Amino acid sequence: MKISENWLRSWVNPAIDSDTLSNQLTMLGLEVDELSPAAKPFTGVVVGEVLTVEQHPDADRLRVTTVNIGSGEPLQIVCGAPNVSIGMKVPVATIGAVLPGDFKIKKGKLRGVESQGMLCGASEIDLEDKIDGLLALANDAPVGVDIRKYLNLDDHVIDISITPNRGDCFSIRGIAREIGVINQLAVTAPEISEVNATIADQKQVLVHTDGCPRYLGRVIRNVNTKAATPAWMEQALTRSGIRQHSILVDITNYVLIELGQPLHAFDGHKLQGGVHVRQATTAEKLILLNEQEIELTEDIMVIADDAKALAIAGIMGGLSSAITDATTEIFLESAFFAPLAIAGRARRYGLHTDASQRYERGVDFELPLMAMNRASQLISELAGGEFGPITVAEKIELLPTRDAIELKQAQVDQLLGYTVGSDFIGDALQRLGCIVTVKAEGEWSVIPPSHRYDMAIYQDLIEEVARIHGYDNIQISLPVIDIKLAKHQDQFELPQLRQTLVTLGYQEAISFSFADAKLEKQLNPHVHPLMLANPISSELAAMRSTLLSSLIPCVQYNINRQQSRVRFFELGLRFDYQDANSIHDLKQIPTLALIAVGAKTAESWHAKAKPMDFFDLKGEVEEILAAGRVEVEYVRSERAWLHPGQSAEILVGGHSIGYLGRLHPSLENELDLGITWVAELDQQAVLQTYVSNFTELSRFPSVRRDIALLISDNINVSEIQQLIGQTGGALLDSTWLFDVYTGQGVEVGKRSLAFALLWQHPSRTLEDAEIKSGMDQIIEVLQNTYQATLRAS
Repeated sequence: MKISENWLRSWVNPAIDSDTLSNQLTMLGLEVDELSPAAKPFTGVVVGEVLTVEQHPDADRLRVTTVNIGSGEPLQIVCGAPNVSIGMKVPVATIGAVLPGDFKIKKGKLRGVESQGMLCGASEIDLEDKIDGLLALANDAPVGVDIRKYLNLDDHVIDISITPNRGDCFSIRGIAREIGVINQLAVTAPEISEVNATIADQKQVLVHTDGCPRYLGRVIRNVNTKAATPAWMEQALTRSGIRQHSILVDITNYVLIELGQPLHAFDGHKLQGGVHVRQATTAEKLILLNEQEIELTEDIMVIADDAKALAIAGIMGGLSSAITDATTEIFLESAFFAPLAIAGRARRYGLHTDASQRYERGVDFELPLMAMNRASQLISELAGGEFGPITVAEKIELLPTRDAIELKQAQVDQLLGYTVGSDFIGDALQRLGCIVTVKAEGEWSVIPPSHRYDMAIYQDLIEEVARIHGYDNIQISLPVIDIKLAKHQDQFELPQLRQTLVTLGYQEAISFSFADAKLEKQLNPHVHPLMLANPISSELAAMRSTLLSSLIPCVQYNINRQQSRVRFFELGLRFDYQDANSIHDLKQIPTLALIAVGAKTAESWHAKAKPMDFFDLKGEVEEILAAGRVEVEYVRSERAWLHPGQSAEILVGGHSIGYLGRLHPSLENELDLGITWVAELDQQAVLQTYVSNFTELSRFPSVRRDIALLISDNINVSEIQQLIGQTGGALLDSTWLFDVYTGQGVEVGKRSLAFALLWQHPSRTLEDAEIKSGMDQIIEVLQNTYQATLRAS
């Protein structure tokens, strides 16, 4: 929105310059996009009066004039403007004047005739040219006065970007309120006097919709629509970005910019019957003032007479009821339309009007009467007329309510992070137009003003306090947090476990906790199933001791239906009743179970299907354990239902948390399964809590040493690796097995194991002597513990 700085200062005039004023507005949340002068700098131009006009002796288009500038002898000036005439008042650039564009006026001759200055058109003093010729000033323009002062050109146009929540600032009045508050100055509004009714004429106003809680109308007769718009009003509108139209349109636009209330004037002779505020009917048509014909819908609110729609309420009037130069009677409208009844309607028809811009954001619902009186006052002064009484139609219950907001000092301090004095808080809210009641020390009850729709909760009030106190005054301090932070612990949780299993290619199975007693015995001949007293069916008659009792039937079902590759997991309860003497001794153990049949990967064009083996299953289980940061070791499993050479028990701290491996071949045949890989893990062990630790990576080179050992094939590799790690100490970064050999050259009962050992120091380069010492110690310990010998290369 553009406004004239001088117009603003006529309401409130702080003792600050234009740049400071602009900065204040920006810091108040009303960002100034541009501060531009009303006219470019120029000097030496005064008001002059043309005394004589004579034809130039040697040029048909030039005139020789004498001009009175109020001091000294009249000046002789040669002029080529067609409209120069005796007695007219014009801007005169005297000798030495500097016009915009650094154009200097010097004494000279035109076709042999001396010229002592220049008579100016509007463009010569950086104004808009409306005619081809001189700028004609008012007859009462004082001769000799500086033209910048007379035309109020030492003014600035302030272009302000108004945020959607501050519809109250779309006016001089609204901006002045803000400047008055921040500078603690009173706002001096123009004196608005009521224009009493001199005639009894009224239009009946009927409101048929909830979108218009308040509507005011007034009949004004014998208006002089041809009256000239005064220069001060034209100037104010021009600097607000609004072009001059006719006196009535200019007055409604002036009140719009001044007070923020949209008004509309209808040609009274073109109205048939009363005025209705209603919703449009389907397919109802209207030709707007811009000659655009639109088709209305039922959610569009219109102003209508007894016969037809006249205008889109709050957006734009219609062409059929527009005022013209022939208009002598008008019906003046001033209303409050609910924001939601207007929002979005203008954009639907590609319109964007000053009225819709304000109504969509919310116009002060107490403003229509003030605006009606102001417009009536200006019409009476500038265009005459006879005024009827003001007709008011309103639904009080539909008007916005201003509920009290409770505010406490502690809330202000907590939200802002610093303390603002209670006296300042109360004073600032009062200056903003709120009704403030002190309930107790540091407690207030605040009723927002009618124009502030954005004040609804106590946080809104605190925002206003901070805004008026000044964002530059916010104290820089670190927040005080009076808490003790517990050591952060990460948790590998069920959703993450499920996601890990799905990523590995498994699908979740959900089954009953009951199983077939026969299958339970097949899996573990030593188990004595706990039977249900009232089973669902004979196949679901026993409490399962392993989740495999539920997953194996699922696999059988899928294999029988031509699914050659099946991979399931289940998260559920198994029941340990080995040591249970009664039902009360039954243990329910949350368990994760896996079962896989078929190829490791699905059939594809780029690789042949590879049969799944023990190490594939072990790798998948290790991915699950690694996701939960579980460190385990493996030993040969002795479980009856597992293959004795392709299975392992999973240990944590020497205690079993589950197993993995292939089903026993005899069991696979009994169950009519192919090679079947299974695993069961204690769910709680997998979902353990862990603490994330980070060790800085060494910037220094690592050194690798390899050793090949001849050692008994009864010794687990994990035991050997564990012993190497313990012996190598802090300098041994990692170790791994990279070769296993049995056969020629290796005696029966032994095997050759080759280990890689990686050495690294965190803060320096290792020396050969340190690495040799560590290697010698490891070899010695292995020889003494397992009778291992180094294999010759």
